[in-house]
Amino acid sequence: MISDIEQLVTCESPSDDLAAVARSASAVAEVGARHLGEEPERVVIGGRTHLRWRFGGEPKVLLLGHHDTVWPIGSLATHPFEVRDGVLRGPGCFDMKAGLVMAFHALAALDDQDGVTLLVTGDEEPGSPTSRGLIEEEARRCAAALVLEAAGPGGALKTARKGVSRYEVVVGGLAVHAGLEPERGVNAAVEAAGQVMAVAGLGDAALGTTVTPTRLEAGTTANTVPGSARFDVDVRMWEAAEQDRVHAAMTGLRPLLPRASVEVGGGLNRPPLNAEASRELFERACRLAYVLGIGPLAGVAVGGGSDGNLTAGVGTPTLDGLGAVGGGAHADDEHVLTAELPGRTRLLTALVAELLAEERPEGGGLSVRTNGGMLSRALRPAARANRLEP
Repeated sequence: MISDIEQLVTCESPSDDLAAVARSASAVAEVGARHLGEEPERVVIGGRTHLRWRFGGEPKVLLLGHHDTVWPIGSLATHPFEVRDGVLRGPGCFDMKAGLVMAFHALAALDDQDGVTLLVTGDEEPGSPTSRGLIEEEARRCAAALVLEAAGPGGALKTARKGVSRYEVVVGGLAVHAGLEPERGVNAAVEAAGQVMAVAGLGDAALGTTVTPTRLEAGTTANTVPGSARFDVDVRMWEAAEQDRVHAAMTGLRPLLPRASVEVGGGLNRPPLNAEASRELFERACRLAYVLGIGPLAGVAVGGGSDGNLTAGVGTPTLDGLGAVGGGAHADDEHVLTAELPGRTRLLTALVAELLAEERPEGGGLSVRTNGGMLSRALRPAARANRLEP
């Protein structure tokens, strides 16, 4: 597994570099085909490369991940791949190339993958602009979605995620000389400042809704009244009603200064993933982890969004955070704990096996190879008895 992770991590794949994403897709396809015995279908949308494996005729379980990262080309020079004292490091290792390798090994342990779809997208980090429709289409066809995003703190599964909305506010003014006749101008920076304060006031701490103005730009030179300005807004919330409320307020922004203009672009990016969408799958995972001797598991609600928000948004039961245990996503200390890889991969295999078994008639003969022997269709009653079948 470590060798496979190294192959993916050392093929850098920043989301905004389409050529790099295409190279990464080839690396992912090579590793996946080696374990799964099949080449994936390449789905290129808007120049971005996504990969899809479909096993059997009728989809039942969707495994979902992404191979793009936030790390620019050249990051390996300052953050090289390495494994030391049980800690694996490298750009994108935790978020989420180790999760992809776990998916390959988990599915390879099944004697029969019939009913599994594995989708690996190439644009998750910027909000899945081209893969969203693909993800939602696959999710609608399946009874469950398992997301290989990295685990939460302490290895917790992610049972709820905030929804995400993103906006760009563009302000128009009138540029004039700041010393000769500033009164003739319309200061876009001042207008933007007022809009930033208004937007920042849309949050609701009691409900967990955050509305955060982020990147801000205004003007051209130090002695010119700014004729234009713009700023971005990041919105996170637990409830869909809050997402709708903030959206109405954002799209209803109006100029504060005479002759200024305000245009708002963007909108809802991902709906909230609520705990109810994960509840039954999380309970299954907890039971299986106990049987496999790798429990107990914890669940955590997080503010970050993922493609799991999209699968839950179309009504498909979804469990997220099934990937690597570690920390430091998007940060200098990004890392994976190698000792956790085998057990969490066995958990993923057992969870897929149980979900597939429920969709098949009695006597379907589904089995899975694990280090502890053969885990058969009798897994469910065996799990209730807190023991492994021989």
